[in-house]
Amino acid sequence: MTKPEMKIGEISKPRFEFRSFGQSFEESAKRMSRFSVPIPEKVWERESEEIYILSKTNDINNTKIRDGKMDIKTYVQTVDGLEQWNPLMKGEFPIAKEVLLKEVFPAFKVKIPTFNKDVYTFDEFMAIIDAHPDLQGVRVYKQRFGYMVNNTLCEVGNVLINGAKVVTINSESTELEDIKKTIADCKLEGVENINYLQAIKRVIGWINKPLAN
Repeated sequence: MTKPEMKIGEISKPRFEFRSFGQSFEESAKRMSRFSVPIPEKVWERESEEIYILSKTNDINNTKIRDGKMDIKTYVQTVDGLEQWNPLMKGEFPIAKEVLLKEVFPAFKVKIPTFNKDVYTFDEFMAIIDAHPDLQGVRVYKQRFGYMVNNTLCEVGNVLINGAKVVTINSESTELEDIKKTIADCKLEGVENINYLQAIKRVIGWINKPLAN
C-alpha cells in the first residue's frame, strides 16, 4: 500500500511530531537542509507573531492566536516517544460568548469566569486572560525555515518567547517510521522531544526544567 504523500501547508489526518527546543541545533539543521528535497518557495522562510494562551492546569490543549484567529489543538497519544495532536477548534475575533463558554475555556481546564457580553473582541478576550490567575498570554515570534526529509514536514526555527530567543527543530508526519528515520539522519537521536506548551512553560518559569541544550 502506498503511503500518503505529505504536502506542506495542507491539512492531513492527525500527525505525529518530534520537536525540540534549545540554544543550537547547528549540525542537525545543516543535515536537515542537505537531506531535504525541493519545496515550494513560499515555505522556504516564514515569519509570524503569535500569542499562546498558557494554563497552569492544562498540558493537553495547545491554544494560540495568529492574525486574529484562534487555533486549539489537543493531544491524542504518544507512540514510541512521538506525540500526536489533532485540531480541536478554530475561531476568530470577535468571538461569541457561547464559544468561549462551551469550547475555549473548557479547553483551558480552569475556573470559567463570568461573561457579561454576547461578543468579545480580541482586546476584551485578552483582558479576561490577563485577569485570570491560572492563565497567561505569551507572545511568540517565529522565523521558520521549511524542509521535507523522508516525506516528513520539517523546520528549523528561531523563536522569541516573550523576547527570549531559543531555537526549535522538528519533523512531523502521519508515518512514525518516516519521522524515526529523519531523527536518525539528522542526528537527533537522544534529543528530548519538547512541544511548544512545555517549552514556553519552561522559559517563563512555570516548569523547573531546562530545554534540550
